[in-house]
Amino acid sequence: MTVRTDLENAPRFRPSKSAFWLQSLLDVAAILAWGILLLKYWLTGKMNVLLHPNYIWLAYSAGFFLLGLAVFKVVQLSTLLIARLKHRNAQPLPTMTPHLSLFPPGWSSFLLLLVALFGLQFTPQPFSSQVALDRGVTETLTLTRSQPQAFRATVKPEDRSLIDWIRTLNYYPEPDAYTGQKVRVEGFTIHLPEVPNTYLGIARFVITCCAADAYPVGLPVKLPNGDRSAYPADKWFRVEGEMITETLSGKRQLVIQAKTLTEIPAPANPYES
Repeated sequence: MTVRTDLENAPRFRPSKSAFWLQSLLDVAAILAWGILLLKYWLTGKMNVLLHPNYIWLAYSAGFFLLGLAVFKVVQLSTLLIARLKHRNAQPLPTMTPHLSLFPPGWSSFLLLLVALFGLQFTPQPFSSQVALDRGVTETLTLTRSQPQAFRATVKPEDRSLIDWIRTLNYYPEPDAYTGQKVRVEGFTIHLPEVPNTYLGIARFVITCCAADAYPVGLPVKLPNGDRSAYPADKWFRVEGEMITETLSGKRQLVIQAKTLTEIPAPANPYES
């Protein structure tokens, strides 16, 4: 006894010639555009702004698959068109099985095509310092939502990255334990609104999957002289100095006493993981 599924039992219909070719061309265009978009972001390095490095291979693999699928559909449609021309349109068009959709036939492919075309004109940019403030970096200067990870005690303090310092503080949050230790970290600058102008923040975004779940972590920096107006927000700096403990906004916390701040180019991958 053979059991037929609802899909197999669903009624089929034969679309009109114009509807069939329009739907087919929209499908191919949408598939092709998304394949090109994914490969463009990969080849230009902009995929680093959108995805965790561990998942980038999935994105460009999908791009190659979509390009291959688009080529297959073009060959399939070309074969059908040639057959119909040889038989003077006597060759019947393929039947279609109706399915549930929020949009009329063809609209889904049209919207996907529009989004892909917009993406081809759009260049992804790293999150700004304002996004970091909006997501709460001022409340998590010495905390991170990731679980504390093991670290080697033999690593020199000046060899720790910014995220290493955050993880170290998660493991043992007493700031006095690190006073006097040398520090050399890199990140983008934030003008913290609740501290004096002689301080700024140095921060990085931590990503676990994609840009949607990225969150900021950072440490306050006490400037050697002058005020933070000389250090524009969103610029990338290498900060060298030593750790001190200070009370900012009523909270004792670890602060970098900067000796030098050197502007550096923004990295290809702006996130920590």
